[in-house]
Amino acid sequence: MSLSIGIVGLPNVGKSTLFNALTKKSVPAENYPFCTIDPSVGIVPVPDERIWKLSELSKSAKTIPAVIEFVDIAGLVKGASKGEGLGNKFLTNIREVDAIAHVVRTFIDDSVIHVDEKVNPKQDIDVINLELILADMEVVLKRMSSLEKDLKKGDKEAITLNSILEKIKKVLDEEKMANNASLNEEEKNKIKSLNLLTLKPMLYVLNVSEASENKSIEVSGRYVKVDPVFGNGFDDLIKESYNLLGLETFLTTGEDETRAWTIKIGSTAPIAGMAIHTDFKDKFIRAEVIAYEKLIEAGSFVKAKEKGWVRTEGKEYIVKDGDVIEFLI
Repeated sequence: MSLSIGIVGLPNVGKSTLFNALTKKSVPAENYPFCTIDPSVGIVPVPDERIWKLSELSKSAKTIPAVIEFVDIAGLVKGASKGEGLGNKFLTNIREVDAIAHVVRTFIDDSVIHVDEKVNPKQDIDVINLELILADMEVVLKRMSSLEKDLKKGDKEAITLNSILEKIKKVLDEEKMANNASLNEEEKNKIKSLNLLTLKPMLYVLNVSEASENKSIEVSGRYVKVDPVFGNGFDDLIKESYNLLGLETFLTTGEDETRAWTIKIGSTAPIAGMAIHTDFKDKFIRAEVIAYEKLIEAGSFVKAKEKGWVRTEGKEYIVKDGDVIEFLI
């Protein structure tokens, strides 16, 4: 599955430096659906020592990790929701990603100009979040306006949708993110097409520096510290981005290749199989499953089967992170 994290933040907070550092870890694009677009996209492997150990065990010809796309989105500025600094273009780019990595500068360095001429991490977070909130408010109000005729007719779908939009508008009015609206999954699905920015999962990336003074900062939500200058914290960032999207990995291994496959947590075996090929859902018969640790302990599939550690699972089986699976169709 294609997954993308948009790197956002004010100008000069280290977004492009972070992106360039991440893409040094990049993998060849030919193995994945990919095209070069503006803004820049980098395909970055999810650190996972399990695939390399499995590859060694199976003497695989190829080893392919799970990956995430990181999208370098140009710096937002105050007023972006009104078009300042090409804001509309950049906000559109953010709408296209699955989640947001919000880079926040916490280091003080007089040689690196801050857009507001002072380093204030809390204020920077508030500026960016407010622009996202204002952009979402515009989308919500426009959609509510388009429902007016159907509401007057008493259309049930329009009434339901408008009720959801009212919930979102209320929190946006309070300058809070739409994810504070306490929507259930059905309600989220009904407004999915709006692609609201403040409903996207967000990870705060605190850009620190070992070579300079760092401000302490309290962040409400997920965060990870990185130092683009010294190259620290990138593996944590990649892993946390993967977790942010509610993802996990199952593994396949053999002489041809060992590969990590990305699925949503809670996927059944047929749904997980679709990561390999869509036919695996409808043609699924059963899956031969063993936990990664047990396979490594056994030393081979043959020995694992002799020990009775390889299980046969059916359509209802919920795949677990680190399962090594052979699908039978």
